[in-house]
Amino acid sequence: MILTIVVLALAIVFFVSGKVRSDIVALGALITLMIFGVLTPSEGLSGFSNSIVVMMIGLFVVGGGIFQTGLANIVSNRILKLAGNRPFALYLLVMLTTVFLGSFVSNTGTVAVMLPIVVSLAAGAKMSASRLLMPLAFASSLGGMMTLIGTPPNLVINDELIKNGYEGLSFFSFSSVGIICVILGVAALWPLSNLFLSKKEIDDKGKKKAKSVMDLANEYQISENLYRLRVRKSSSLVFKSARGLDIANNYHINILEIRRKEEGKKSLFAKSLSHKMADPNTVIFADDVLYVMGSFENIKLFAEKYKLAWIEVKDGEEGIPSSEKFAAGDIGIAEVVILSNSMLVNQKVKDSGFREKYRVNILGIQRRNKYILKYLKEEKIQSGDVLLVQGKWKDIEIMREKASEFVIIGHPDQEASKALIVEKAPLAALILAAMVAAMVFNLLPAVTSVMLAALLMILTGCLHNVEEAYKTINWESIVLIGAMLPMSIALEKTGISIGIANLLVDNLGSFGPGFLLGGIYLATSALTMFISNSATAVLFAPIAMQSAIEMGVSPYPMLFAVTVAASMCFASPFSTPPNALVMSAGRYKFMDYVKVGLPVQILFAVVMIIVLPLIWPF
Repeated sequence: MILTIVVLALAIVFFVSGKVRSDIVALGALITLMIFGVLTPSEGLSGFSNSIVVMMIGLFVVGGGIFQTGLANIVSNRILKLAGNRPFALYLLVMLTTVFLGSFVSNTGTVAVMLPIVVSLAAGAKMSASRLLMPLAFASSLGGMMTLIGTPPNLVINDELIKNGYEGLSFFSFSSVGIICVILGVAALWPLSNLFLSKKEIDDKGKKKAKSVMDLANEYQISENLYRLRVRKSSSLVFKSARGLDIANNYHINILEIRRKEEGKKSLFAKSLSHKMADPNTVIFADDVLYVMGSFENIKLFAEKYKLAWIEVKDGEEGIPSSEKFAAGDIGIAEVVILSNSMLVNQKVKDSGFREKYRVNILGIQRRNKYILKYLKEEKIQSGDVLLVQGKWKDIEIMREKASEFVIIGHPDQEASKALIVEKAPLAALILAAMVAAMVFNLLPAVTSVMLAALLMILTGCLHNVEEAYKTINWESIVLIGAMLPMSIALEKTGISIGIANLLVDNLGSFGPGFLLGGIYLATSALTMFISNSATAVLFAPIAMQSAIEMGVSPYPMLFAVTVAASMCFASPFSTPPNALVMSAGRYKFMDYVKVGLPVQILFAVVMIIVLPLIWPF
């Protein structure tokens, strides 16, 4: 018992710290329990064959088909256009549309689709996007409470019921609770977002500032790290390439852009210059103007080594940052938000392949209101990071159309019309409807319905190929759930869950089952502020079940307390992937979540402790 407690305590500490990926922490804890014999190998691996894990894999693929065909974009964009320029109508439709999508597909995927659309519509309504992005993330969690497949904690409590011989939950068993959650959330978030989020990115006239190229350059302080150098005819750089000289590694600087005079073209009124993206193979010519990014000290060494002339030398001081417009012509810059399922997560910038795959440069990273500009190549990309990329507009558009691991928000006005396999959208809708019908009317077991729908998405071309289907799966979430599920076996084998249940019953049960439910709800809600909602549900579901059995009451309200408390956690940006995803995009600080999310979380706790026993009597 002591070993199990120590292992779980250490796992929670690592979950909270965030320094190690959650799936690695869960695997480490699982393997430790197997090594010391707390779990047998078959028990330890049972989580990966559990129907919850299999259903989650299938649901990610089904969601991928919905996104890849543009079905989610089509539905959301058409509905949201009904709002026009009316802020409250836009807010209401954003919330309801997100709830609808979040009822059937992953909340992370829902937010990824909605985010650029919402940014664009907010700009059209002259409304701060930050006013909508946090409610958008919360709405995706609200939608998860509407159906059995809406969120992993719902599947966890259903599995716990079946495992203990109780009747499983139907597809819409959650809807009565979900509707109450949606009404509470929509009603509470409008005044709170108006109070705490409406001032962000608004100018003196009350109009939202559109993020131009120069706005982005100023925000990321590009001008403070960007310098212009002219290549003299005598320079040893002439006819050389950046790759051949290994400039990036030797000097820790990046040549971003090359401007050179066009041969045979002259103008009396304007400079005749061509703007070229600088890739490692670009050959440098005499009189080229290099736009170089890095620290002044490193660039000075580089300029001296290759006898380059500084541009805009003032008062004898070298290296004045360029004031000429950056990223002009067909070259632009945009922001890219990294999703949690991206293969880029935990990769160093130099290994990300952005330049090779998409022909763009990474200029900076915004991470939780911190801007990282220096020594970028060694920086590891994290989920929720906002990357500032530079490239030709056509290449940025290709990124937008092809990538499924990030969301482009730098110039989102055309995002709503983008779709990959739009002709398959009606077919994707039909497959989704058939899956839901099969689950609602019990035509097939739930896991069979989901896996069949996932297979049909691939076979009918709603996804390009099997590899594309695999890319839609958030493997970190799958491994986390698969590794955490056997923990409930360890808790039961060692008597920990029964011990905690007895402790709760002895201290709270004497006041009545309502107090016991309240204790379970508050404990689950508190832990979810620090670790993922899925892991919390896995830990507390067996405790809630044992508590109900010990007290001799129905386990349904206790287990619903677990799933609602785990899913309705808004006071922390790290409790759910959508909360983290909008943090950088909305320019939120940690305290913004506390100001807006904590009152909503407390409201949910008070209402649910009262309402759940009315819907699911003891």
